Amino acid sequence: MLGVFRSIPTQMDYKGQKLAEQIFQGIILVSAVIGFIYGYITEQFGWTVYIVMAGFALSCLLTLPPWPMYRRNPLKWLPVQESGTEEKKAADRKPKRHSKS
Repeated sequence: MLGVFRSIPTQMDYKGQKLAEQIFQGIILVSAVIGFIYGYITEQFGWTVYIVMAGFALSCLLTLPPWPMYRRNPLKWLPVQESGTEEKKAADRKPKRHSKS
């Protein structure tokens, strides 16, 4: 059962994060404008709030899960280095002495 949840991707690349942010802001802005205009025409502030909340829910549905469109540009990681080489380099270094000038 846990294997099913572990197979679900949870990451998003940097370009995907930018796209998700732009989509989120666009939907919020459009729903706020539509909500304001509709609420002004009907003279009901409640409709403005409902429309903005619906836009928020829609934007959360579209941007919070890591959909495949947000994972098109994965990062290329450096290859793994052996840990022994780091210890040798640190041991070979001489401590720096500061001169009193």
